[in-house]
Amino acid sequence: MKKNQNKKNIKVILGLSGGVDSASSLIKLIEEGYDVEAMFMRNWDSAANNDYLGNPTINEDVCPQEKDYMDALSVANKLGVKLHRVDFVEEYWNDVFEHFLEEYRRNRTPNPDIACNKFIKFKSFLDKAKELGADYIAMGHYARVIHSDKHYLLRGLDANKDQTYFLSGLTSEQLKYALFPIGEMEKPDVRALATKYDLDVAKKKDSTGVCFIGERNFKEFLSNYIPAKPGNMVTVDGEVVGRHDGVMYYTIGQRKGLGIGGPGEAWFVVGKNAQKNELIVGQGDMQDMLFANRVILTDVNIINNDIEEGEHITAKFRYRQPDVGITVHFLSDNKVEVITDVPTKAITPGQACVFYRGEYCLGSGTIDEVYMNDIKRNY
Repeated sequence: MKKNQNKKNIKVILGLSGGVDSASSLIKLIEEGYDVEAMFMRNWDSAANNDYLGNPTINEDVCPQEKDYMDALSVANKLGVKLHRVDFVEEYWNDVFEHFLEEYRRNRTPNPDIACNKFIKFKSFLDKAKELGADYIAMGHYARVIHSDKHYLLRGLDANKDQTYFLSGLTSEQLKYALFPIGEMEKPDVRALATKYDLDVAKKKDSTGVCFIGERNFKEFLSNYIPAKPGNMVTVDGEVVGRHDGVMYYTIGQRKGLGIGGPGEAWFVVGKNAQKNELIVGQGDMQDMLFANRVILTDVNIINNDIEEGEHITAKFRYRQPDVGITVHFLSDNKVEVITDVPTKAITPGQACVFYRGEYCLGSGTIDEVYMNDIKRNY
């Protein structure tokens, strides 16, 4: 493997997950001449987490994490890179999973990947990498970073794979140590690079679902931790049209899994009534209740504090959603009011509103309250 020698004195530790994106990121770092090591993170352990709960009766499937480790080890060995294995199970439980459960108890829909990046990959991992002498850490995200007097997060070149939504909770200080080797690449080229080096993971399927759950049934998994409370599905007019398994399992705008048949358009979740334990549904995806134009955000993170009061920028309220034009107003207690240019569908409490100015990701906040003009949505 031909290397660029200009960066041989810069030590980088890469998060090697066992997937093709991190494997190709490792190749890129080696080709660019960095002094490279890799680290595999173990963030979830069924037995250990059951012990936290004092509930030994939980029967979960064997986590595929061990297979991922073996894939990561195979990649590291083939490329001649030292692989560290580190355990962040306790940190993940305290900093990510407890918040995840609390949001579901509030019948909200959290995004654990944002918290995982903020507290695990770019905190616990970063701290460990520094202990091992690293100058930078690298991850296989489709994103870019500019290092200057401040440190800026930019969308990945592959618009279909851009992952800045999930990195929006990072600070400029965290980005100071971050490299994203495949940020300038498109997915087919990432797979082609892994194929060129004859890596077994070149054709490995991308991971899906919640990061620590994997392919397991989500309802079954969550019911191990939070008791389900079945109730009625009702229309906006209060007519009972079905039963739900627990309002926490459903998200605004959801269509699949409702089990409501009959004539007319498909049924969608348009609201929740937690006091009555009712899930509000309606036919068609253009229901008035699905739309909102004013949002209150909490836990706001602005990466370089460079959004002005009253500024017009864009935002995503969901991953892969097209950008929406917004105007930003700063409130007290680290809250932000966002006014959308047009009524926007399925803005969901617990999810993130991520700010953009062109290619730059500016940060994010957690969606807390949702309004249409002055009418609060019953989400």
